[in-house]
Amino acid sequence: MFVAASTGCFPTASLPAALQRLVDLEYTRVEIPLCESGNQLKPSQVHADVEKAVRACRDTQRLTPVAYSADIAGEGDEYYAQFLSCCKLAKATKVVVITVPSAELGTPFNAEIERLRELVRIATLEGVVVGLKTEIGRMSQDPDTAVVLCDNVKGLAITLDPSHYIYGPHGGAGFEQVMKHVCHVQLRDTNKSALQVRVGQGEVEYNRLINQLSRFKYNRALSVNIVEMPDSDVDHSAEMRKMRLLLESML
Repeated sequence: MFVAASTGCFPTASLPAALQRLVDLEYTRVEIPLCESGNQLKPSQVHADVEKAVRACRDTQRLTPVAYSADIAGEGDEYYAQFLSCCKLAKATKVVVITVPSAELGTPFNAEIERLRELVRIATLEGVVVGLKTEIGRMSQDPDTAVVLCDNVKGLAITLDPSHYIYGPHGGAGFEQVMKHVCHVQLRDTNKSALQVRVGQGEVEYNRLINQLSRFKYNRALSVNIVEMPDSDVDHSAEMRKMRLLLESML
């Protein structure tokens, strides 16, 4: 296992500026979100010019890309076309994992299975693994449902964000059942009343989590995903540095 961080930690910054901040914080590996509502790299931009996106994601100031997160706004055929372009970007930059959100609560189960099967089919052609993000307000907010989705979609994996199983309706109950499916991990500190708290003040048991993942031979990223808290006096850079040092001390 190794430590990485997402440029999504700096959502208002451009991609080059976010990369520079991670370099300044002494990270060596990076996760890059592809988000239509963000200020960095959008799936529609990747689809419009894959080669330009590849150049942007290779110019990472010595940071090694280890994962992408694709949040695509397009619908129908355009949705899948943009996802294919994101997979081509991943292949060109030697990244194995693309994280996608699961469908919102209330979506018919069979419709979500069909969508995920098509995403996995497309990704497999490019040698990419699809990780379904565990997230409040979506079908994956329940770990049992996330496992059932993986069981019904051959090749589908899970991007584990334990914060959503601590803060959300799952209420901190165990989620060991997802561990065998995990292909990527996103981390911040969390308690039952707030999705993000200062590092060390939450309920994420990092050492236990690492041991659980180790039992299933997980050997990929622990990706820090701490966003700035504008209405507080928390030093964001200090939190990012503290999390890196904490995780590195356990590996």
